[in-house]
Parts: sequence; structure tokens; C-alpha cells
Amino acid sequence: MRLFLALTFSDPERARIHEAAEPLRASGVPVQWLAPDRFHLTLKFLGDVRSERLPGLAKAVGRVAGATRAFTLRLQGFGAFPTIRRPEVLWLGADPTPALRCLKQDLEWGLASHGFDRETRAFHPHVTLGRTRKEEGAGAFRGLDDLAASLDFALDIPVSSVDVVRSHLKKQKDRYTIMESLPLRSVPPRS
Repeated sequence: MRLFLALTFSDPERARIHEAAEPLRASGVPVQWLAPDRFHLTLKFLGDVRSERLPGLAKAVGRVAGATRAFTLRLQGFGAFPTIRRPEVLWLGADPTPALRCLKQDLEWGLASHGFDRETRAFHPHVTLGRTRKEEGAGAFRGLDDLAASLDFALDIPVSSVDVVRSHLKKQKDRYTIMESLPLRSVPPRS
């Protein structure tokens, strides 16, 4: 099974993200946009994991989640990797609050003892909105930087669990299934 750990969103939250990104989609930039049901914030990519390892994985993630206080995640600011002028991935950013960074770090350490390599790259929390085709030249994205900077959007989302998500890769469309949802210590009120 191809698995990753993520913060997932409700359908209304995904709809608000999708609506906020409409000006980017309407700009005509050559991007393969993700469907709203695929919006999430990846905490850790696990790769191919044998099904018999799932209970131990869920227990380790549950230990970290249970020791982590629920918090609010703020999504805001549109951007791209590696750069907005030659993008490969367009995204909606997430504020890298201490709560989010601690959760990420605790998951890295908690899973290292279960045979999962710790991530050494810097953590840039984001929600992927779309991917570009590598053959597109920089001119195809002219004006995208100004458009992204002009979009004023912020959304606060209460985080109450860490999800173990399975990615089903298909040529037509990827699909995600939540295998386990591990609750955080307490739940903040929804705004």
C-alpha cells in the first residue's frame, strides 16, 4: 500500500479552497488542477508499506497524535515550487506554526523507530492545487506571480486528527482513502 500521513479537510473547507483558487484556474496557465477531494496537507510520505505493518504504524502515529494538543491551521498565500515563474507545483500555503512544526517533528522521530527514514528537507507546509507539465516554458506562466500575490484568502481550520492515507494510483485519476484517523488530545471549537 502506498501511504502518507496528512491533515485532511472537510468538504466545505475543500470547497472554499477550490473557490479561492478559481482566478488561478481561469488564468489559462497550463496546469493539471487537482479535484477538491484530493486537497490535504501532507505531513509525511511513507511510500509502499506492507499491510501487516499498518497496526504498528497506526499505534505509533496514535501515540504522537494523543500527545499533541489540537490546534488551528491557517491556510493563506498562493505560491509555487520551485518558483512562481517556472512552477512545477502550485500550492496554497499553511502557516508553519510551532504546533504544526512540533507535530511534524514528533511524527518524524516517532516513526524512525519503526523503520521509516526521517525527512531531512525543510518542511514547507502547503496544499497542492495543481502540477505543471515539464515541457512548458517560463513564458507560459507570465503574470502568474502578480495574480497569486493579488489573491487575498485565509482560512482557519481546526486540526483534530492525523490521518493515515492510502493513495490509489491510476492513469485516469488518483484516489485517496483514509485508512486510520488518529485523534489529537483535544478539539478546538470550529469557527
